[in-house]
Amino acid sequence: MPDQIAGERFAKELLMTLNETFESVHGLFLDKGTSLFETLATITAEEASIPVSATCATLAAQVEHTRFYLDLVADHMEGIDAGKVDWGEIWRTVSAVTPDEWAASIDRLRASYQRVVNIITTRTWEHEDAVFDAFGILAHTAYHLGEIRQALCTIKAAG
Repeated sequence: MPDQIAGERFAKELLMTLNETFESVHGLFLDKGTSLFETLATITAEEASIPVSATCATLAAQVEHTRFYLDLVADHMEGIDAGKVDWGEIWRTVSAVTPDEWAASIDRLRASYQRVVNIITTRTWEHEDAVFDAFGILAHTAYHLGEIRQALCTIKAAG
């Protein structure tokens, strides 16, 4: 049987990877200055309100969707039943944002991220669901960070 990773070590490595994804690049897998919050700091409300095409969401919607996912997973990690979830609501309702709305959206994302970090630091890793939730957060956020960075490249080139 392979060696098991201790829960404390798993949490430490997970937190380092989440920190790189959201806050500050350590050279694990992102280029300098490309974490989610570093990227969002370069985006104006006007840019966040521009869809890349007629069939694509705005960056504002990408951020709200990422926050929504974090909140759902955090609820799951805390044993809160979210009930029926409307995955399409944000894509249908979030588009243009004012500077105040954009700043508030980033603040909500930061609060949701901090909630997840707080849960992880106190979590035991005895159940498979907790590990699944952790990998889901990483994969989902990395995907949307890529979406945001690709869209931003197009938006900045057009502007």
